[in-house]
Amino acid sequence: MIKREIEVPENMDVAELFGRFDENMKLVEKAFEVAVALRDNSVRITGPELGVDRAADVIHMLITMLCSGERIDEQKIVYAISMEQESGSIDVKSLGSDCVAINVKGQPIKTKTLGQKKYVDAIDKNTIVFGIGPAGTGKTYLAVAKAVMALKRREVNRIILTRPAVEAGEKLGFLPGDLQNKVDPYLRPLYDGMYEMLGGEGFLRYQERGIIEVAPLAYMRGRTLDNAFIILDEAQNTTPEQMKMFLTRIGYGSHAIVTGDITQIDLPGDKRSGLKEAMKILGGIEDIAFCKFTEKDVVRHPLVQKIIKAYEKFDEEKERRARAAKKKQ
Repeated sequence: MIKREIEVPENMDVAELFGRFDENMKLVEKAFEVAVALRDNSVRITGPELGVDRAADVIHMLITMLCSGERIDEQKIVYAISMEQESGSIDVKSLGSDCVAINVKGQPIKTKTLGQKKYVDAIDKNTIVFGIGPAGTGKTYLAVAKAVMALKRREVNRIILTRPAVEAGEKLGFLPGDLQNKVDPYLRPLYDGMYEMLGGEGFLRYQERGIIEVAPLAYMRGRTLDNAFIILDEAQNTTPEQMKMFLTRIGYGSHAIVTGDITQIDLPGDKRSGLKEAMKILGGIEDIAFCKFTEKDVVRHPLVQKIIKAYEKFDEEKERRARAAKKKQ
């Protein structure tokens, strides 16, 4: 057992570091099996040497963030802990330093994980970017944020948001209304992102003027999209033909973001996923980037990470059993 002390800067709010009812430090204590306490003007860490060293790395990072004006929350602490546990180091000091966009309330939108930062950087550097990973990693949200900022900076003339209208257990025919009413539920996540960035009235105003278009993927056929920021969401539910059709719509001055989760394919069993096929065909082509997110990039409730990890473990075990059974035949 060893003890280590970290001095707290005088201008820093210790209560914000420790959290309400010391909830922040309880996360650190549980992760590294140490005890953390405030003594005079320093944080004292007690426990096994490796645990103390790793807890100190996390606490140093939190202090650095607070001193630079960043707010810390449970998600950032959990992410820092997971990075420390996985690699023994934390390279997240640059997170949040760059503002991706400003939402309708005037609040800055910043990256929260290294996966998100690499994704945003890839969007800045490439014409086509694929964001692939589980739900809750910010794939669609950050794509919408980048699209709105590109429009406001007049880098593009319009935004086009699309996704395939593939049923996940429901049937379009049972939904009320005309075709637009029927496909609206499938486009809801895209609407939600736009509302947060532009507000309801702002979004409708842009939509009425044709500057923002939200439509099912089938509406893209036969078009050439110049000077546009195009987002294809839920791309795991495209067929190879649909994916090829979409990617060949891109014209001069345009950018395309393709997002999807290959673990949530709702296509019929005999249909191949256009996203999975594109990952095999397009890798290595200049100006096309593939960004893969993991459960560590999930920015929803920490329990979501555990759920995703549990399903991945279950699927891996199922595949292992299937291979074993095939060998016996």
